[in-house]
Amino acid sequence: MLNFTVDADKCTRCGECAKDCLWGVIEMDDLPVVRPENEARCIECQHCLAVCKPGAVSVFGKDPADSLPLKGMFPDPAKMETLIMGRRSTRRYRKEGVDPALIHHLLEVASHAPTAVNLRPVTLTVVDDPAVMDRLRTEVTAEALRMLHEEGFPAGWERMADYVRGCEDGTDILFRNAPHLLLASAPEDSLAPMADCHIAMSYFELLANSHGLGTVWNGIARALFTGIVPQFRLRLGVPEDHLLVCAMSFGKPAVRYHRTVQRPGCVIHRAEF
Repeated sequence: MLNFTVDADKCTRCGECAKDCLWGVIEMDDLPVVRPENEARCIECQHCLAVCKPGAVSVFGKDPADSLPLKGMFPDPAKMETLIMGRRSTRRYRKEGVDPALIHHLLEVASHAPTAVNLRPVTLTVVDDPAVMDRLRTEVTAEALRMLHEEGFPAGWERMADYVRGCEDGTDILFRNAPHLLLASAPEDSLAPMADCHIAMSYFELLANSHGLGTVWNGIARALFTGIVPQFRLRLGVPEDHLLVCAMSFGKPAVRYHRTVQRPGCVIHRAEF
């Protein structure tokens, strides 16, 4: 049930909620209305609640007063640009963990990342306890080394074999000694699982860095959990019908960077038609 309601005393009859309703669920009468036959078209985007300036519209029982106001609250462009260019792949971490309350706050905010048709199929699986991460690190490394020496890795996995071999002296190449791990997955038959997961993880990464945390996209862990030791993704609780799209190690950095780098930039083609 949409539970779509309008406060008649606050409503200015501007029609913005109806104009911004992508699927035409909302219509204008004297007040905005949702007819029963239109409810099924709603994709739960809550644009109607967000676009109503006086806060007259409620949907799904949400009180507009509980939403955060946007005016004057976005970061200025210079700081946003510096965050994007100053973010580094952190591979040196302090042993102490991040406050679990902060981790889950970051995940809640990152869950606002856009998904195809607002289906929100992404599951974020987090290792928020450093002790659990240490057990995972130990067991995954031991099993990967055992497989490397006893069975060998499949053809095409030579690079991964080199990474695992580098752990023989106790160096943690697989997880970079990070106290936490985040996995993003989505049902394989969802509309855009790859894009949805990467967008969510990108949101998490930028937000985590804004809080002073370090992050690194962990393609090694993702490859291990999908091709070499898949039993560990199941033990971590990643649903069996999900595509494990990406992994990220994170924590308090043991390194500090002082400036952005100077990359040449990507190829930019100005289209003419």
